[in-house]
Amino acid sequence: MPGERICRSKRFHRRQPAVQTAPLSSHPGTTHLESFLFSMPDNLATADVDGDALARLADKTDVDQLLGALSDLDEEDLRRLADGARPRKPQRPSPAPPVNADVYDVFEDLTDAQEATRETVRSFMQEEVEPVANEMWEDGTFPKDLIPKAGALFDEVVGRDAYTFPSDDPIRTNLISFEMSRVEPSFCTFWGVHTLLSMGSVALFGSEAQKERFLEPMAAFDMIGSWALTEPDHGSDVSQGLATTARREGDTWVLDGAKKWAGNATFADVTVVWARDEADGCIKGFLVEQERPGYHVEQIGGKIAKRGVENGLIELDGVELPEANRLPGVSHFGDVSAQLATCRASVAWEAAGLATGAYEKALAYCNERTQFGKPTSSFQMVQDKLVTMLGKVTALQTFVMQLGRLEAGAGAIGNERSSLAKVWACDTMREVVSIARGIMGGNGILLDHDVARLFADAEGVYSYEGSREMNALIVGRAITGQSAFV
Repeated sequence: MPGERICRSKRFHRRQPAVQTAPLSSHPGTTHLESFLFSMPDNLATADVDGDALARLADKTDVDQLLGALSDLDEEDLRRLADGARPRKPQRPSPAPPVNADVYDVFEDLTDAQEATRETVRSFMQEEVEPVANEMWEDGTFPKDLIPKAGALFDEVVGRDAYTFPSDDPIRTNLISFEMSRVEPSFCTFWGVHTLLSMGSVALFGSEAQKERFLEPMAAFDMIGSWALTEPDHGSDVSQGLATTARREGDTWVLDGAKKWAGNATFADVTVVWARDEADGCIKGFLVEQERPGYHVEQIGGKIAKRGVENGLIELDGVELPEANRLPGVSHFGDVSAQLATCRASVAWEAAGLATGAYEKALAYCNERTQFGKPTSSFQMVQDKLVTMLGKVTALQTFVMQLGRLEAGAGAIGNERSSLAKVWACDTMREVVSIARGIMGGNGILLDHDVARLFADAEGVYSYEGSREMNALIVGRAITGQSAFV
């Protein structure tokens, strides 16, 4: 009867009808519910029906109306309806493939020596540096216990007796920067300031006596180097506006002035200081030991990038040096510029490594992070962003490898090519780290997941070795023949 709750035992099991039944209209005078039950095949009509469930259904809807609608469905529609009513088992996500940032096999043609260097540095960074990377960044100090380990690494991948600047294998040398920055950019800066800038100055411009005196302990990392060109009031205009002075008094040089942003300066044993000769106005280089009277250094604090690098603000107040501490191979700023071109190319490799690391960390995170019951890497918008990053990372890797080939073929890299590398690589790096940080949501600003550190450190890479604007003007002058420098 209408509204009457019908209860038959416990359960009604859906089964395919064994025989065709007449439509409800052939049973006049009955309700839909009664007709539905009456018209069921015998094997279904005698099945158990869950009365409680039917009662709950009657409380929620008009059972007669519902069954009337059901009676109009054919067998196929009923089957599909029944299948859809069954609770679906949660789909297990497919296992994520290994994270691979080299989908174009950019590094496939590395020599055995280059590949060995790459693998050795990668292992060192993962085992020795990565465990302390976030602590180093948050504390704003460089872990000095890593210095002897860095010396052992130098022995293995460079060799004390094999060191040259510029390198006779620039790809192999720059793979070191790539792999270091991929994990911890601050450590990469420590290494670059010591080996490329400080040791590089001695190798390029030093006398044989200076090479013997300084290079040997520096190659062993028993003597740590710093490098000081930029000043508090002179950065991009340092070639013309260098204010630190040097005057000769007999066989003694006296240095006065200030330097800023000198990496490793707080714990370095010797710093390469660039000053303008009061006599001829030319730039000269000096090797200044930390303990010299009048030499004072203070660590620069409050940084948002490269916090593991101990940058120094140096004051030179009448620092006296013997002639033996002047680098004799420097006569004008062009000499320094040639060294900077090589180092600027290395910064492009650093940018490529940092972007690669950010992509790898972001992809691994998205494969592990679950939202709405699925890994975030399964979402369309996230996949789109991951693909965008991978494209840019692939372009960066291809770019720097060709840069390395050009440098290996020419023995050096010109200002135009190195400046273009710095501009484009750093712009692209910035785009990658921004996407990586964004797809991680709130966790993207936590050190725990590494991308936040890489995101912040990218600003340091973008800013040093010449601003984007100055490097762009160098390239612009080369391609147009017109100087836009003011």
